[in-house]
Amino acid sequence: MNYIGSKHKLSSFLKTSIIDTVGKDLSGLVFCDLFAGTGIVGRNFKPFVKQVIANDVEYYSYILIRNYIGNYKVLNSEKQLEVLNNLKGIEGFVFQNYCENGKEGRLYFSSENGKKIDAIRQQIEIWNKKGEITKDAYYFLIASLLESADKVANTASVYGAYLKKLKKTAQKSLLLKAAEFTTTKNPHQVYNEDSNVLIKKIKGDILYLDPPYNARQYGSNYHLLNTIAKYDTFLPKGKTGLRNYYKSSYCKKNEVKKSFEELIKNANFKHIFMSYNNEGLMSENEVRTIMSMYGKYSLKTTNYQRFKADKTENRKHKATSTVEYLHILEKHE
Repeated sequence: MNYIGSKHKLSSFLKTSIIDTVGKDLSGLVFCDLFAGTGIVGRNFKPFVKQVIANDVEYYSYILIRNYIGNYKVLNSEKQLEVLNNLKGIEGFVFQNYCENGKEGRLYFSSENGKKIDAIRQQIEIWNKKGEITKDAYYFLIASLLESADKVANTASVYGAYLKKLKKTAQKSLLLKAAEFTTTKNPHQVYNEDSNVLIKKIKGDILYLDPPYNARQYGSNYHLLNTIAKYDTFLPKGKTGLRNYYKSSYCKKNEVKKSFEELIKNANFKHIFMSYNNEGLMSENEVRTIMSMYGKYSLKTTNYQRFKADKTENRKHKATSTVEYLHILEKHE
């Protein structure tokens, strides 16, 4: 998925930096990805650690990480995927409110794909309520739908707005493909909670933090993925069909430092790593000052191509790259 703040391109930098700090043998360690997003960092460490704890407050992210991290045994879901791919489309909630020829005229998906999303999502829910699929399969199938729907979405990247005409990829027919996950010997923990609340309930060895950097709220940028994931009924608001969404304190200039210090204070982890960049709401010095209060601090940096969902001339920040900071803390006992 094209995702704001995705650490896919930074994976090798993060992994090398963490191993250089902690050591090569991770097999007995618990690794926590507290602001997991699409779960890319936790997924990279999953095969090498004893257990991954993954969390995100956004429900669509929870669905994804519940599959990528939570699923650790082989699933036999080929038959379900085949059935879902052969369903006839239904004029359901997604079609009516977010699709070409729907009653609201929003153009997030073609008519065909919107109807297919409705049919697939309803069938998954029917199987779940009847107990005909396991919980692991339930999350796997919804994650597969989110990934597959995203590939044919008529957006520049995020769901804050839709394009005026269907682009080429949005004209393609939705094909439900299996969302991948890595099998492991040990189970993992996955949560859908506010990070500052969850941090008081968990403990481990390595804590990786990738909080929002700026004022963009993920709940508004990915609201339609939440709608497909939850498949609930509500009254969509405005031109883009927004739903009520969670507003993170990490996206608020007057709240972020307090929330961050509380998080570090309450973290029961020896090694803490935080990704941030030079355009974040907190400055490098502010992060350094807070983390240094709780142990031995260090910093690593790398240049990183910025996320772009629009044309360069339309953006407030014209730079094509940013400096990615990896703030490192060895916390006092």
